[in-house]
Amino acid sequence: MNPKITDWNDKRVWLVGASTGIGAAVARELAGRGAKLALSSRKADKLAALGIANALLLPCDATDPTSLATARRNLLEAWGAVDLVVYLAGDYVPMRADQFDLAIAERVVAVNFTGAMRLAAAILPDLRPGGGIAFVASVAGYRGLPKALCYGPGKAALIHFAEVLHLDLAPKGIGVWVINPGFVATPLTAQNDFSMPALLTPEQAAKAMVDGFGSANFEIHFPKRFTRIMKLLAHLPYRWYFPLIRRLTEG
Repeated sequence: MNPKITDWNDKRVWLVGASTGIGAAVARELAGRGAKLALSSRKADKLAALGIANALLLPCDATDPTSLATARRNLLEAWGAVDLVVYLAGDYVPMRADQFDLAIAERVVAVNFTGAMRLAAAILPDLRPGGGIAFVASVAGYRGLPKALCYGPGKAALIHFAEVLHLDLAPKGIGVWVINPGFVATPLTAQNDFSMPALLTPEQAAKAMVDGFGSANFEIHFPKRFTRIMKLLAHLPYRWYFPLIRRLTEG
C-alpha cells in the first residue's frame, strides 16, 4: 500500500516536532541510519541541543501557515526536494467532562490535527513517488477513552485525514503513513496519574516507527502486544465497549 523504505542513507527527511520526546528520538534514530535531516519545532535551542551533525534546523510553529511556508521554502532552497515528511508535533492534556476547558481543548486539537493539515497543505505539491508524508497519531484515536476528551478527537481526525489522503496519493506512488503508538514515556504522558500498560521509552518507539517504514503498510502501530488489544476493543459494539472500558479504567 505504501513505498517500502529500508535504506535511509542520504534519504532527505523533514521532521516537524523534533525537539523532544518521540520526535527527538526519531531524529537520532534516523541520523544513525544515515538519513539527511531537516528538524523543526518552535524551540531552536532544543533542536540545536540534539547535536545532530549537518542537520538543517528550521524552527517554525506547526500551527502557523506562514511559519510553515517559510520553513518549507528554506528547506527547498537548501535541498531542492524532500523524500519524506513526518508530522510528530503533539500536545496532551488529560481532561474529563467536569473539567472541560474549551481554550485548552482548541489548543490541543490545533497542535494534534490542524497543524498536520497545515503541513500537508504546505508540502503536498513537493511530494514525489517513492516518498511521502507520515503523521504520528495515537491508539487513543481508535475510539473514545476516559480523560481523552480533547486528545482523542484530534487523533481520530488525524487518522481519518491520513486515510483519505492515502486514497488520493497511493495511486500516484506517493506514500501516506499513519503511526499509532501506545504509551511512550515522554513529558506529556508524565501527566498521567494511572499505570500505563506496555510503556515504551522514546528510543524503543523511534526504532519501531522507523522499522515500520520497511513494510508497505499504511499503519505503523506499536507495541503490538498492546495495540492489537486496542484494535479488538475498537470493533466491539457500543453496548459492550462502554461498560468494559469503564471497568478496565476505573476499577
